[in-house]
Amino acid sequence: MKKSFEKRLALAYADLSGALKGAADFLVANPLDVVTRPLRTVSRNSGVSPAAFSRLAKALGYEDFEALREEMRDKIDRRVNNFATRAEQLQKQHEYGADRFVDLHLDACQSNLRQTVAALDHAELERTVEELAGARKVLLLGALGSTGVIEYLSYMANFCADNWVLANRMGASLGGALTGLDQRDVLLIVTKPPFASNVIKAAKLAQQLDVFVVVITDSHMCPALEFASAAFVVPTESPQFFSSYVATLFLIETIIGMVVGRSGALAQERIAEVELRNRQMAEVWSE
Repeated sequence: MKKSFEKRLALAYADLSGALKGAADFLVANPLDVVTRPLRTVSRNSGVSPAAFSRLAKALGYEDFEALREEMRDKIDRRVNNFATRAEQLQKQHEYGADRFVDLHLDACQSNLRQTVAALDHAELERTVEELAGARKVLLLGALGSTGVIEYLSYMANFCADNWVLANRMGASLGGALTGLDQRDVLLIVTKPPFASNVIKAAKLAQQLDVFVVVITDSHMCPALEFASAAFVVPTESPQFFSSYVATLFLIETIIGMVVGRSGALAQERIAEVELRNRQMAEVWSE
């Protein structure tokens, strides 16, 4: 299966030299410059030698740097309408003086969603959903700002399955949650900078246990990517002081929807039963 540039970089980043990491960081931050300017200009602007870019391409499994650039060029071509739309929106905002925070934040969230969909590796997504749907146990892990997102994922999953478990909740032992896991199980992690050390350690241990590790993050520099069986890097740009989780929520809701779609009548029956038990326990308001 052909891996995307993002997937190749995520898997190899931790082992790259300092010079190659510098080249990779520049590629990620300046894709348009990389595909439209000569390598000599790219080198001058980045402060990284042309040879480093060529070595990076080889390290990521490309025939040469031009092959890497061609893949990036194809992705930009597929997204050109999105860039045009954003430009039009920004022009309209300027024309009408619409510089309120709500407008800026909306534009950032819409851009994050478009980029997520445009860059989504559908084969990777399908493989992840199949693993989740067929797993003996799915362990969910998030920390710091990602805690609430993982709890929301756990809440949704509990409607349709009884084998999705929230790790280290209410002080529970993370080591205990990982004990007994093997190749029949999945660990799904959501982590954003600053990365919680226990999450990275859990990803490493899970890989050693032959667990299928899914990592959702917003940076190719995430240390957990080194241990991922499947990885998704989603944008979190926002004009506010904190990263936006809109695209992350979109992705996990998509994953849950696809899992339910593959689970057949059993998921439907469980959802109906959960709703019934909620009413019996008076957990939801009823007229």
